[in-house]
Amino acid sequence: METRPAARTRERTLSVTTLAGEFHAPSLSDFFPPAVLFEGTPFELDRLMLIRIVMAAVLIAVMLLAFRSPKIVPRGLQNIAEYGLLFVKEQICDEVLGKETGRKYFPLIATIFFTVLFLNFSSIIPFLNISSNARIGMPLVLAIIAYIAFNAIGIKKYGFWKYMRSSIVVPNVPPAMHVLLIPIEFISTFILRPFTLTVRLMANMLAGHIMLVLFFSATQFFLFDGAAWMKGLSPFALLGGFAFTLFEILVIFLQAYVFALLTAVYIGLAQHADSH
Repeated sequence: METRPAARTRERTLSVTTLAGEFHAPSLSDFFPPAVLFEGTPFELDRLMLIRIVMAAVLIAVMLLAFRSPKIVPRGLQNIAEYGLLFVKEQICDEVLGKETGRKYFPLIATIFFTVLFLNFSSIIPFLNISSNARIGMPLVLAIIAYIAFNAIGIKKYGFWKYMRSSIVVPNVPPAMHVLLIPIEFISTFILRPFTLTVRLMANMLAGHIMLVLFFSATQFFLFDGAAWMKGLSPFALLGGFAFTLFEILVIFLQAYVFALLTAVYIGLAQHADSH
């Protein structure tokens, strides 16, 4: 007669052997792949860097093609590009900064918007399948550009010391409160702003990539590597991956909008630092 521990061991063995394959979650090599070009040199490029270069080239090509011979009544690609530029101008620049100031900083904000947008799009393009914004490098560069821009604008208008004082000293509070408020305002303005810009973009695109990898890897596993009874689960995993792809498209636009919007907000705050 089989003992209870032996029976439990046998059940575990049977449950494991019913799986015909193994499912592996994404590894760090998916996000930090080895170099594929110029390995061992200061110019080595891995897969994510190549994707970044490709999508930047696509952005430049789209804009050049859209406006190579602009028409008074736009059609086709020019119409789409103008609609995107008009959206940035009216819904971000003019809305946050006003028409006069918004026109002045429109090139910077539009460049940030379309850079984030196109780099994000590679996350849903077959054979690319990941946004280069899912790694910290590009979000950090864009955040530094925004950081330098809004601080330079504030310093140019007020001078360094007046801008710093206006940014971190809250008026009309008891003097004793400044001991607490000045460090909080300094950290919020000069440390957390670039940090949150970077992490928000990177974390959202990284999370989206992981979810898509899990859905479509599960589809392949259930269909080809899993036990016979698992094949019926593959359509549900595929449907989940398709639904999350649609959601990822929304996230792609939303992250570009949020990054550009916050850049405009920070520029506006720097310009009116004395009304803090």
